[in-house]
Formats: sequence, structure tokens, C-alpha cells
Amino acid sequence: MVEIKGVERHSLAYKSGIRAGDMLLSVNGNEICDVLDYRFYITEKKLDVAVCRGGEQLMFTIKKDSYDDIGLEFETYLMDKKQSCRNKCIFCFIDQNPKGMREDIYFKDDDSRLSFFFGNYITLTNLTDRDVERIIKMHISPVNVSVHTTNPALRVKMMKNKNAGECLKYLKMLSDGGIAINAQIVLCKDVNDGEELEKTIRDLSSIYPNIGSIAVVPSGLTMHREGLYPLEPFSEDDAREVIALIDKKRAENEAKYGERLVQASDEWYLTAHLPLPEEEYYDGYPQLDNGVGCITNQKNEILSAIADLKDEDYKVEKKRKVSVVTGMAAYDFIRNMTKELCDSFENLEVNVYGAVNHFFGESITVSGLLTGQDMYNCLKDKELGEKLFIPAVTLKHGTELFLDDMTVGELSEKLCIDIEPVSNDGYEFTSKIVGKNE
Repeated sequence: MVEIKGVERHSLAYKSGIRAGDMLLSVNGNEICDVLDYRFYITEKKLDVAVCRGGEQLMFTIKKDSYDDIGLEFETYLMDKKQSCRNKCIFCFIDQNPKGMREDIYFKDDDSRLSFFFGNYITLTNLTDRDVERIIKMHISPVNVSVHTTNPALRVKMMKNKNAGECLKYLKMLSDGGIAINAQIVLCKDVNDGEELEKTIRDLSSIYPNIGSIAVVPSGLTMHREGLYPLEPFSEDDAREVIALIDKKRAENEAKYGERLVQASDEWYLTAHLPLPEEEYYDGYPQLDNGVGCITNQKNEILSAIADLKDEDYKVEKKRKVSVVTGMAAYDFIRNMTKELCDSFENLEVNVYGAVNHFFGESITVSGLLTGQDMYNCLKDKELGEKLFIPAVTLKHGTELFLDDMTVGELSEKLCIDIEPVSNDGYEFTSKIVGKNE
């Protein structure tokens, strides 16, 4: 039973007589507990909607096209609270945050519904047999799963949850139910690497064709690890060994299944000081949001955008000098791409600055974890030109708030420069740098 907070005026639900304050009980006899039930069952063309109003049960019939919305509004998009994580993973990044940040930064979600709506990764430890059966019934696919290891005892050790090993059975249940799985392996040095990594990749690959992809990413280690499990960063040689192992499993998978399945995230190549793979390596970028192929994809998009602008005979009509700030991991890449832009368009000058992360520690080099203060410290004495572009991933979604609670406006005021966030999309990046729509 879920409270209806609002009913869109002139909607199908409003016309049928449903009102704000009614308690939604069922749709076509199916109990509604959360957004997955609701979205799944309202796809029918005829709906018998049961609500409770003032202690009395009422029934309303709605006729509609299959995917029409009926206009009900709830307190949250999930219709109830997000499910929090029950694990205490030895590599958990949230546990490595400094104290004194805003409360929402410390919340750990582990909600299968967020996997469906936003691509979040779940650990399976919050699921029950009934939850898995519901996912299969509704054919919620793909499901993104943080696996880390298929060794049950090691998974319990890594996640500090006694159920972490047993719930691996859900991988097979989901696969047998025809649900595609994208798996993530967060690798910890001397814990789940080496032979354990090889076993995990082999086990996950065995559920082909319902394993869509396997991403291997390194654990991120901040300087705020007091009292936490002792983990060490991967060295250049370590990264080369991981890449070699992954390449070996890719070749085996291609021979056995006709698909390579497993991919290394960009960080491995940057740490190993090896060239990033070409686009063919990434098989359509199934885990782009997980940092797998981001740089190669953005490079190709920028080069395509430059070619498109040249085909349009686009020109930077007057002198334009702008700046870009990025994390140290992407610094060389962004510098090379902006050089390509400057070489392609006269009158364009771009300064690129790599900001060291003092907030989380210098070992954290990704752009998404830069704070406003770190960007300010990097840029305060620099020549910035007429506009500064910052990575949009540094901001809380839908806001202009950095991780340290500084705002874009505050940073702009401190640096005396107009600031514009820019996404990882290479076409957007190119367009904004050359000032196409200004």
C-alpha cells in the first residue's frame, strides 16, 4: 500500500476519479509495493486500480494504450526509501571519505531498482529469492552486479557480510531466468587478483550468453583509510600483469564463446603507461559509465566532431582563449585533444590544467572526484582566458555543488571567470571549446 501524493490534472487517473491522498492497493489484482510493481503492472491496456480512501476500498477502471502513463505521483520516484548497503567492503570508497561532509555523501545504496533505472551496481546481498523471482518475472534486464569474486569464502571476507558468498546463487538464478548480467570486479592487490581473478572471470564467463560484460576496475584508495583494511595501490608492473591476464581470458573466451566478454578499465592502461585500446576492444562500450573505454570513446567523438565542423566549414571567427581543468589521469589526453582542436581551428587557444586531488589524496586522479577547493588551488594563479570549462562529473547530479560543498558560482567568483561544466561527450566538449553555439 503506497500513498498517492498527487494526480496530474486531466490525466487518465484523474478522469477516472483517483485523487491525492488515496492509498494505492493493487493494479489488476497485483499488490503494489514499489515502483517496479507499479511500472510493470500499468503496462496493461485495461487497469482495475484498487485504492483505499477514508478506510473504504474503491475500484477504478482505466482503459489506455500499453505504455501510456496514468498520471499518479508519489513521494519519491521509488515510492519508498532507497535500500542501503549491508556490507562493509574492504575497498568501499564511501568509508574513505573525510569526516564533515554532507550527510548524503555517506549513504551507501544497494538497490536493485536503481540498477534498473540508473545502471547502479548491486551486490545481491539485499535480495531474497522472492526479489529475484520478481526480477525474472518482470524481465528486468540487464542487472548490474558487483561480484568481485566467485569464491564464496573470499567474498565474505572482502564484503564482511556472512551472506555475501551464499547469495552468489542468484547469478545462476538470474541467468537461468534469461536475465542479462553486467558484472563488475573491483580488484584489490593481493586479495582477489592473480589466480582468484582468473577463476572469477572463468566462472562468470561460463554463464554466457547471459553474461553481457565483465569489467575489471582497480580499487580506489584515498588518504583517509585510518582503521580500514590495509590495501596497497597497484604499481605499473602490477597493472601490466592484470592487463595480460585479462587479455589471456579474452582470447580464451573468444575461442570458446565467440565473444571476449571481459574488459579492463582505463585506469589499468594509465597506470601501466600503455596505449589505450582501439574502439574494437570495447565491444560497443557496455560498461562505459564504469570507466571502461571512456577515453577511447571521447577521443573518437572529438575527432568525429572536428571532421563534422570542417565539413560545415566552421571557423572560429575571432580570437578565443579558454581553459580546461581536469584530473591528472586525463590530463595528457585532454591536452592532446585540445591541441588537435587548436591545430584544426585558427584563432583558438586552449590552456589545460591538471588539478592534483588534495582532498582525497594524490593517488586519486580521476576527474569526477575533484573538489572545488582543489580546482581553485590549481587555478588561482593561472591564465584562464575568457571562460573556464570544468568536468560536469565533479558536480552532484542536478546541482552546481562540488563534493566539498563549494558551488560553481563560488568558484567562479573566487577565480573571477565564467565557468561552464562540460560532459564527457566528445561532441559537446568540442562544440563548447570552439564556441559553436555562443
